[in-house]
Amino acid sequence: MNTASAVHLRHHSETVLQEAWNTVQCGNFGTMAMDMTFLGTGSAYPSPHRGSSALVLRTEGECWLFDCGEGTQTQLMRSQLRAGRITKVFISHLHGDHVFGLPGLLCTVSLNSNPDPQQNLGCVDIYGPRGLRHFLRVTLGLTGSQLLFPYAVHELEPTPDQSPEEGHLSLEMTSGHSPLHPQEQPGRTISLDISRDCYLLFEDKKFVVKAFRLFHRVPSFGFCIQECDRPGRLNTELLKELGLKPGPLYGRLKAGESVTLESGRVVLPQEVLEEPIPGRKVCILGDCSSVLGEGPLTLCSGADILVHEATLGNEHQEKAVDHGHSTPEMAAAVARACCAQRLLLYHFSQRYKPSALQKEGDEDSVSELKRQAEEALQDSGIEVTLAEDFMTLPIPLKRPR
Repeated sequence: MNTASAVHLRHHSETVLQEAWNTVQCGNFGTMAMDMTFLGTGSAYPSPHRGSSALVLRTEGECWLFDCGEGTQTQLMRSQLRAGRITKVFISHLHGDHVFGLPGLLCTVSLNSNPDPQQNLGCVDIYGPRGLRHFLRVTLGLTGSQLLFPYAVHELEPTPDQSPEEGHLSLEMTSGHSPLHPQEQPGRTISLDISRDCYLLFEDKKFVVKAFRLFHRVPSFGFCIQECDRPGRLNTELLKELGLKPGPLYGRLKAGESVTLESGRVVLPQEVLEEPIPGRKVCILGDCSSVLGEGPLTLCSGADILVHEATLGNEHQEKAVDHGHSTPEMAAAVARACCAQRLLLYHFSQRYKPSALQKEGDEDSVSELKRQAEEALQDSGIEVTLAEDFMTLPIPLKRPR
């Protein structure tokens, strides 16, 4: 082998070794990047300056969509996100400005999918209130819509105190007994865990996702996305002193396994791992004029991000509450009770134009909504942010405890 080939081979080996080391340090979490993109921040209907409710939480190459108002697929096309990456959808409630876009989005994603029958496309899991399953089944069925991927709807059973009596949907309306759509897989029906006052949607090695009850004109839900704690970084200096080089043994230690050295010494993970990295917590509330029970405050305690609606300013509180909505001061009270790190306001009345479109003399200023929330959060240390369409917010890793 000539010198140039030897140098190239050594460089390639070092690169592979470094990549393996990076993977070990990150565990099973890849790059560990997480961010949130707002596709629509307006209430009631889409307008030229605000789309209706929709936001995407992106992590590890997956996109989770929260609410899907009319026009969401167009907003996705205008963003840097890929609709085909959506693996889970969460619908807070069945008002049109949160769900009208879902059938069309599913069809568009299907049209842009690879029609190769040998490609096994994953199932899209959809979570939402009772009635969502029937809504999709009828809408896709009546329009003759066929999908190239399977989907499953997991319904949350509401409780009577989540809305006024006129907001209760009958079992006859919400529990249609029509057969499954051809691409529909059976979904779960999830009841309230009374002991914990929440709904467990799913959990895996990376996340635990739960829902909680909100009060609105129809039953509404919030969602808590809790990332699992990550193993701390390996103490490389100590490992070198022990004579261990980057490789499979590092991975075993990172995974919590003990390793036996050639000398017979047993190295325990806690000897060489730094403090665990706490998982991030993101809480996204649907439309509401209040939270119900202790579940929401317990689940959202210490949230890195609390996304809360602020449909109207404080001066319109009576009107907001009458329609099942919140003001900035009401949203701030929830953030304070949860000791959240950051409050993101969204779901603004269409009367509030984005700051970039605000003109001198306009009566309704969206910046006033931020001021009202900040005033209510004085001395709390909670940061307030106004969401705008296409705003992407990185959610950084926490530091070890």
